[in-house]
Amino acid sequence: MQGSDIFIGIDLGGTQLRVAAITGEGVILEQLRMLTDSARGYRAIVADMQRACRRLTQAHRVAGIGVIAPGPLDAVNGVIHAQPTLPDWDAVPLRAMLEAEFGLPVRLENDANGAALGEALLGAGRGHSSVFYITVSTGVGGGFIYKRQLISGAHNCAGEIANMIISEEGPHGDGLNRGALESLTSGTALGQQARAWGLADAAALLTQAEPRARFVANLSTGIANVIHTLNPDIIIMGGGVMNSQALFWDELQRQTDEKLYPYLRGKTRFVLAALDGNAGIVGAALLAQQRLEEETSPSRG
Repeated sequence: MQGSDIFIGIDLGGTQLRVAAITGEGVILEQLRMLTDSARGYRAIVADMQRACRRLTQAHRVAGIGVIAPGPLDAVNGVIHAQPTLPDWDAVPLRAMLEAEFGLPVRLENDANGAALGEALLGAGRGHSSVFYITVSTGVGGGFIYKRQLISGAHNCAGEIANMIISEEGPHGDGLNRGALESLTSGTALGQQARAWGLADAAALLTQAEPRARFVANLSTGIANVIHTLNPDIIIMGGGVMNSQALFWDELQRQTDEKLYPYLRGKTRFVLAALDGNAGIVGAALLAQQRLEEETSPSRG
């Protein structure tokens, strides 16, 4: 494969659909954006996706397609299942639909894994062999990249840290354990806490000492659990809540270190995501690149 190969990256979100032509080095050549408007149903959204892909395949020599989407999904079989932001996607075989339409290899993954791959290979994790990416946004997600490969686990749930129990006294989110990391630290959770404090949003909440201390205590516990379990070279933090990182960044690292075995303290780098809002769509293109490599490998079969 040549580094000049071009791939289509698709970022399917509950609010916005992004489709881009991207080089193997992560350069975005052309990008199309449109509102998802999930109330229209999955067929209309897939049709938008196909029209955008058709335009890009006509303008560029495309070698493969990668798609990231919110879970739950079946990455092995390329199927998306219903979830809150895409409510009528009931066992939609998106990979098969795109492969039949374009005759190109397609790979589907959840959005946190896509962003993890983008950051690990072409962003803040470049040059490190063991990278864990954490996004703290509407929800909390994670992805583990080891030696340039996404570690998915037996059922494609490796790195899914949202349901990690932090406090048995914590709140009970939809589909989550009581006191799960997401129900304590996500942008959604912080927004709920902000309203209880009479504040506008999560950013305003984090200016307050007491809720900020609680947020840092909970998030540092989750990160320490990741480090003890996987021992990555580097932790990359992304997502909208990190826009307020100046309020808690140093304290988050200090408390995480305090919760580690003494010989692990100071050994795992903490960095902010480097690809801004493009980590996911660049990661989708990298997924397509890896799928093509698998398809064309001499050892295949």
